[in-house]
Amino acid sequence: MRIAVLGTGVMGGPMARRLAEAGHDVRAWNRTREKAEGLGARVAGTPAEAVADAELVVTMLADGPTAEGVAEQAGPSFSAGAVWAQTSTIGLEWTRRLAAFAERHDVRYVDAPVLGTKAPAEQGQLVLLGAGPGDARPVLGEIAPAISRKFVWLGEEIGSASALKLVLNHWIQNSVENIAETIALAQALGVDPRLFLESISGGQMDMQYAHFKTEAILSGNLEPSFTLRLAAKDMGLIVSAAREAGLDLGLGPVTLERMTRGVELGHGDEDMAATYYATRDVR
Repeated sequence: MRIAVLGTGVMGGPMARRLAEAGHDVRAWNRTREKAEGLGARVAGTPAEAVADAELVVTMLADGPTAEGVAEQAGPSFSAGAVWAQTSTIGLEWTRRLAAFAERHDVRYVDAPVLGTKAPAEQGQLVLLGAGPGDARPVLGEIAPAISRKFVWLGEEIGSASALKLVLNHWIQNSVENIAETIALAQALGVDPRLFLESISGGQMDMQYAHFKTEAILSGNLEPSFTLRLAAKDMGLIVSAAREAGLDLGLGPVTLERMTRGVELGHGDEDMAATYYATRDVR
């Protein structure tokens, strides 16, 4: 299949590589050209060059405004009837806005956020969500084995996949904040945080993520699998969506405030576990 991948950063780069390794004809574009090189894909100089003649366009960009800006550059070169899989987490409003843009350009838009971070992307172990025109489903089904361990199709309602992604991120990011505060509390009370891990290990309260993120925080190795800056962006989308739905979240706004504080303290480009520093400000 002829595929254009727009955005080849932490997530998009591994996705493009795996698609190329699976035998697809991949063109990759990134604002910083060097990040599109060495992926086994042809490097395009512009979004328009990347999408020309592509049967499938995959976008993995930072947020809704960025995705819209890149789509506007590519728009005139989209092939009529092409499928556009928008895989970033951009929230409900932007998902609908981009779907309307696609309709004006005769493109089949698929609301297709992915669940996972850097390592799952590199291993082809993402969870691919999808909602959109029924005839676009087989197109995503064809690429799913290369990039994901599971493909969940939610039907034709645009926004349903993004809504599920917000629900999933709400659980994940509140869990990260909980882990970070648990470590900070243990340290403040003079308790070795690893005793927390030892105590829950093997029981019903155990969580692999707690071990992984605790070790990252304690070692200081916060190389991002997903940056705190992007996590804060996603929490903002979650809180906004909840308010639109008339729901007063308790944890979400606090996690957003803590993550935003962590970014302000200079940890935005570290792993989202760096939200720890918003509670225990160690400089």
